[in-house]
Amino acid sequence: MNKNLILLLFIVLLISCTDRKKKEDKRTVFKYNESSGITSLDPAFAKDQANIWACNQLFNGLVQLNDNLDIKACIAKSWKISNNGLTYTFHLYNDVYFHKNQVFKDSCRKIIANDFVYSFNRVVDPKVASPGAWVFNYVKQKNDGSYSFEALNDSTLVINLKQNFPPFLGLLSMQYCSVIPYEAIEFYGKDFRRNPVGTGPFKFKMWKEGIKLIFVKNTKYFEFENNKRLPYLDAVSISFLIDKQTAFLEFVKGRFGFMSGIDASYKDELLTKQGSLNPKYKDKFKLISQPYLNTEYLAFLIDTNFKIVKDSPIKNKYIRQAINYGFDRQKMIKYLRNNIGSPGIYGFIPIGIPSFDNSKTKGYNYNQDKARNLLKEAGFPNGKGLPEITLSTTSEHIDLCKYIQHQLSEIGIKLKIDVNPPATLKETKAQSKINFFRASWIADYPDAENYLSLFYSKNFCPAGPNYTHFSNAAFDEMYEKSQNILDDSTRFALYQKMDQLIIDESPIVVLYYDQVLRFVQNNIKGLGSNPINLLKLKRVTKQTYNP
Repeated sequence: MNKNLILLLFIVLLISCTDRKKKEDKRTVFKYNESSGITSLDPAFAKDQANIWACNQLFNGLVQLNDNLDIKACIAKSWKISNNGLTYTFHLYNDVYFHKNQVFKDSCRKIIANDFVYSFNRVVDPKVASPGAWVFNYVKQKNDGSYSFEALNDSTLVINLKQNFPPFLGLLSMQYCSVIPYEAIEFYGKDFRRNPVGTGPFKFKMWKEGIKLIFVKNTKYFEFENNKRLPYLDAVSISFLIDKQTAFLEFVKGRFGFMSGIDASYKDELLTKQGSLNPKYKDKFKLISQPYLNTEYLAFLIDTNFKIVKDSPIKNKYIRQAINYGFDRQKMIKYLRNNIGSPGIYGFIPIGIPSFDNSKTKGYNYNQDKARNLLKEAGFPNGKGLPEITLSTTSEHIDLCKYIQHQLSEIGIKLKIDVNPPATLKETKAQSKINFFRASWIADYPDAENYLSLFYSKNFCPAGPNYTHFSNAAFDEMYEKSQNILDDSTRFALYQKMDQLIIDESPIVVLYYDQVLRFVQNNIKGLGSNPINLLKLKRVTKQTYNP
């Protein structure tokens, strides 16, 4: 072949490859890592944050929360609540479509009110065993046992409650309440978990479990901003690097758009002692931080019907209160968390919840003298004769537990730390097999009732979230009364009384109120933050750089 022809072909091929690369560079792909892994893309199983984040890109519900946790329209353009708070009537947009999929013969289908009836009935179906079935506990059941979800026509949905429950609208913003098409469930069956069909800003493209998950832009998404259709990104790519140190290094190289939270292995590298971003990274990425509706705490199983409680000193309230007074939360936050979070010196309800008021609920400040007096009242002066107490935790939180162990030893309380795998700790606390353990509670919806429900006597685990088996008649009476109060200020005052009662009885030790930490690359705009740390990508833009 002629040498000049070969050279010409080479130049054409080089130009072609360069042009193709430039085109690829123009596509905006938001990348992030999910070290916890994703188990399902079915919103009926969106229990863990990893699953919730993914489902939030693929699905929509009737309503949604903005970054201030205000309830806003989503597929429901408007709604009305009856004067008695029992009937909710939703009017739907008539231009919302499910993603193009083979279940619609490679087309789309407009959603109708009956799709919500189907989706909600699926969540409460015992055969499905959705962990979100509790969301509809307050919905009225008919004589035949069916739930009162009714489609009056294609654009009107009515839900009837059996009793008033003011946070109900907030519940409907959860991913469990997303709308799905019956055709997809009939076609995919249990494999819907990896073949999701929703209405969200992004649609499913590919999932190689444990390696890569890709969503692409839904070009027919129904929401607009400034007359421009959302979303702005072309795709979302999720990686599954288990090692957090490796994921951190990849983020620093710019290969991930953002990173949520912080690990002890790189805490001091990223943050100053005051909790701000290390100045050496300011030209690469930024730190977004705000109060997180997450209370980190230690919990006591206090039901003396269990032998492990009957034989333990923690059945004594004075011992539990002594532990509460026996360590310095401010110092713990300063030195172990670089001032990320707020010391847990108020109630169980965290900073950021609308009813939070630090002047109404008083918790425990560090006071060794009070702790020693309480030990004396309990019959163990200076800890003499007090049996060793075992605290169960995971390796991720061992530094906090060792800190508490050291400080309690100064007042005579001997603490043994039992480190468990996360799954083991979760199971043993649910089965009431351990009586002192580290825990956390992240808000499912932005109402203090969600936190107070952990101490309602009818919510004993494993069926409910009351892991401490706390039971108090006065608390139960106030809890039930609060659910029939529509006026926020009156209901909030009752919440605060309940919170103080919990603190006084001490079935828990509040450690700190967490903070949302988001490290975001400087070429990412519009990510924002919110108190429930929900990942919202439909308004995100990404600046691309061409060589």
